[in-house]
Amino acid sequence: MSGKLSSPIRAAVVTLSDKASVGLREDASGPQLVELLQGIGAVTRDAIVIPDDQPTIERTLAELADAGDVDLVLTTGGTGLAPRDHTPEATLAVADRLAPGFAEAMRAASLAITPKAMLSRATSAVRKKTLIINMPGSPKACREHFAVIAPVLDHAVETVRGEAFECATPEASAPPAESV
Repeated sequence: MSGKLSSPIRAAVVTLSDKASVGLREDASGPQLVELLQGIGAVTRDAIVIPDDQPTIERTLAELADAGDVDLVLTTGGTGLAPRDHTPEATLAVADRLAPGFAEAMRAASLAITPKAMLSRATSAVRKKTLIINMPGSPKACREHFAVIAPVLDHAVETVRGEAFECATPEASAPPAESV
């Protein structure tokens, strides 16, 4: 993290799993994301585990964003093609604005590892001052995808909070070199 933020990222992790929500499977991806977030200095609590039910997901995401005490929500699970995969639709239903670059970058990086990356329907969006990013459901894929987005999370949160005023890097804002 660059240290530009006025305070650490306040994050929440939401695991979408019918089986984990009723104790039939252990949630491995949620705790993995909590650990990764804490590793970059984010303040987070244990993962919330809910069923992959679109109204429940929408309600949970809206409550987290609307409370005003979470800058970032990472979801895990429910981004594939299975009939019970509703995370992208729920995210889009509560979104004020899209933030497609995160999902695009994660899919591109994942495609270098496996052609199955094309099956991901993950999305990313902003609701009020909260960035919501859909992550895959496996711990390994969560680690890989988190590595893609981690370098920009501080600036993304700074921007969503309204604290960023200059987004260009010094190289990007330098005048062009004169030709000889």
